[in-house]
Amino acid sequence: MTSRLEQLCIDKGLKMTEQRRVIARVLSESADHPDVESVYRRSVEIDSKISIATVYRTVRLFEEANILTRHDFGDGRARYEEMTGDHHDHLIDMQSGRVIEFRNEDIEKLQKAVADKLGYALVGHRLELYAVPHKPAAAADAAHHKAKK
Repeated sequence: MTSRLEQLCIDKGLKMTEQRRVIARVLSESADHPDVESVYRRSVEIDSKISIATVYRTVRLFEEANILTRHDFGDGRARYEEMTGDHHDHLIDMQSGRVIEFRNEDIEKLQKAVADKLGYALVGHRLELYAVPHKPAAAADAAHHKAKK
């Protein structure tokens, strides 16, 4: 069965070697935003002949063909996700590194309003929120009482 990313590659006329197919499948099946090292580890589980250089070249090719999008979430690694027609933004948990995708219509409207007020028509944007989890209420209360002493 052809993955979504494989089909995008085919539709764009890219030559699909078996190794590129494996890498495309790995990326399509990723629920996270993997870096090249993660894509490589997952790919060699399927085909042990895939080299890290092949993964780097393939990811760059997919990015140049607008099949993948690259993100820098502040952890020093380029991370990737399949290019989709569905717009979404990201919240990055700075403690765990987890990336949470979300969409918020209020934020979308506000961004358009800001651009409009400045005399521009918004044609695109990328929003990344960097956050840490709230302290649980009991821990926050204990810290507050301790600080009072």
